[in-house]
Amino acid sequence: MTECALSHEIYEMNGQVRRIYGADWSMVKGMEQQGIQNLVVAANRLPVRKVTAPNGEETWKTSPGGLVSALAPSISNTERLQWVGWAGDVIDPDDQHAGHIDPFHVDGIELQPVALTEEEKNLHYDGMSNGTLWPLYHDKVGPVAFHRHWYLGYKAVNQRFADAISKIAPPDATVWIHDYQLQLVPAMIKETRPDLRVGFFLHVPFPPEELFMQLPWRRSLAKGILGSDLVGFQTPDGADNFRRLIRAIDLVEDDGNDNVVYEGREVAIGTFPIGIVGERYESVARSDDTTMRTQDLRARLGQPHVVLLGVDRLDYTKGIDVRLRAFKELLAEGRISPSRVSMVQVAEPSRDNVKAYIALRSKVEQLVGEINGDYGRVGFPVVNYIHQTHGLQELISLYRAADVMVVTPFRDGMNLVAKEYVSCRYDNTGVLVLSEFAGAAHDLDGALLVNPHDIDGLKDALVRAIEMASTEAEERMAKMRITVQENDAVSWANSFMQAIPQGT
Repeated sequence: MTECALSHEIYEMNGQVRRIYGADWSMVKGMEQQGIQNLVVAANRLPVRKVTAPNGEETWKTSPGGLVSALAPSISNTERLQWVGWAGDVIDPDDQHAGHIDPFHVDGIELQPVALTEEEKNLHYDGMSNGTLWPLYHDKVGPVAFHRHWYLGYKAVNQRFADAISKIAPPDATVWIHDYQLQLVPAMIKETRPDLRVGFFLHVPFPPEELFMQLPWRRSLAKGILGSDLVGFQTPDGADNFRRLIRAIDLVEDDGNDNVVYEGREVAIGTFPIGIVGERYESVARSDDTTMRTQDLRARLGQPHVVLLGVDRLDYTKGIDVRLRAFKELLAEGRISPSRVSMVQVAEPSRDNVKAYIALRSKVEQLVGEINGDYGRVGFPVVNYIHQTHGLQELISLYRAADVMVVTPFRDGMNLVAKEYVSCRYDNTGVLVLSEFAGAAHDLDGALLVNPHDIDGLKDALVRAIEMASTEAEERMAKMRITVQENDAVSWANSFMQAIPQGT
């Protein structure tokens, strides 16, 4: 989830890095939507960052990423918005006042920090969330560990979130809970505050029943989600997987409908594919400054030239190593020429202290070195590898400079990079090669879909993208741009908020 030229940093939510930028509320205010008087949002992190002024004074500044920008229509028509989340600092368990942050306001949002100790962060976030749920929900692409103390820490932090929400939520308020770090929260809230209307949205994939059943705490986690009045997923597959699971473990009455009955209460289950604030990307892409940066990039990469681009968090789910292997084999087979085709791979740093990520970085950098060693020339590497974060304009300049965007995750809830690229191609140029296992594949039917496990198929798709006639590329891109424009972040938020039952 990513956004305007404005103020940029990296914000980790949902276990994924999102680039975040200053909000332009004027773009979304005044739109028609169902008004909600009191809204409480709960996410792993608060949507703010600490800023140090030149005089050394620390203040909080809103860091609205895709989530906050998407919620802006509801915010603008909501009398009161409260946000519950972790502020990013850990507290001293022996001194509960050290590092503790009182509730505060930023840009009209009431922020309720949830305090975590270093141990709680390790158990809840690094352990259960990212060591168990993240790889399991991504089809066990990485190693999965099941530890009771991780789950107990996860449960304790979820209870703290639920307690904070129950304490601050006005009567009959709407609560929107986000993602896999907080799956137990809906049921915990319903237990103490049945008056609240609760929505839960999972940003990552929901796995098939066979994978989820491996969790020792499968019933507790499923019951936690069923505390919601509305459960939302990125794709129909995710929603269907959840329905099959809760029926298989006999948690709901099977009436044959999409919705289910749990403990005498109807729970709605739906699909709500998330979008981006596309106008922002296109606006920056069209700017004179971006045009100049793009021209400079193309000149430095060499012309005439075909540029492939990958932009990912350095994560084992993203398939970075596979696309590099495919690229290397194409060069070795002579199907593409290093004098005509090059690749730019942005791999934003992520979880540098986790063994699986350390191993992945080593593998990726070894592949880059081998390709450049075998096919590069002095001053002209075949793969330009960048292990850094990028500002918005730098990123969009790369999107504009690239002829082919390569998005090949083994599994992704949505993958907004694909939509960002499409949004920036205002002249309908460019080709998108997209994994069929990314949620975006359901939306972007103008992309060349690939199975990232099939290297030969991926190689064929890359060659087809490189050689595609401009007329076909323009037709495909125009079709995708319409989809991205119509199904943006604003429509996503509106559709979800309107689907939450508001009571009688």
